[in-house]
Amino acid sequence: MAEQIIAACDGASKGNPGPAAWAWVIAGTDGAVERWEAGPLGSATNNVAELTALRRLLEAVDRAVPLQVRMDSQYAMKAVTTWLPGWRKKGWRTASGTPVANRDLVIRIDELLDGRTVEFVYVPAHQIDGDPFNAAADRAASHTARTQQPAGTSLGSALPPPEAQTTTRSAGRSGTPHRRTGAAQRGSGRSRGSVKAKFPGRCRCGQPYAKGEVITKNADGWGHPTCATEAKATG
Repeated sequence: MAEQIIAACDGASKGNPGPAAWAWVIAGTDGAVERWEAGPLGSATNNVAELTALRRLLEAVDRAVPLQVRMDSQYAMKAVTTWLPGWRKKGWRTASGTPVANRDLVIRIDELLDGRTVEFVYVPAHQIDGDPFNAAADRAASHTARTQQPAGTSLGSALPPPEAQTTTRSAGRSGTPHRRTGAAQRGSGRSRGSVKAKFPGRCRCGQPYAKGEVITKNADGWGHPTCATEAKATG
């Protein structure tokens, strides 16, 4: 069997929704970026950009070769490793019966994942000592969102330089791997408008949350903070 390809993908939206773009990078055997590609999306949400980046990466890589995908989007991670099988069974509807957000993208990704070996690894974004390939994809997506011009190695483009931004130092392991059917990590930080659940319940994604877990208001009630982001994208 061919050696595993290491890759990362990311999306960016300046305004969410706003000028958006997708990007992916593939690592070389020397530990540097071997090739990359980024493309504009016009005005789109961050979730659309994240899913498009994954779709474009899966389309660009030989499906016969095992692939590791590094991502910093918990929404995209949950979509492909946790929620997707249930959505498919329900006819591409959520547990609450509402249509799945970004349905066409999700269905296409499901088709591209079928019959191939893909390992998903969540890597925190904007870390001083974080994953270099995710950082490269982030720079490419952010730059292309602003310029709205396609770029990449096939076009003779150089990777954009790091941007001035607030970063934090990561602690412990740099990433958590998940197979397609694995469970993605849920963010533990409390965001504005979030509360700790007084009682256990079930989120719009169909997954339960426990008493004391941080939850956020979404279109269908209360649930995981990442699902609230999805609800905003479909509003």
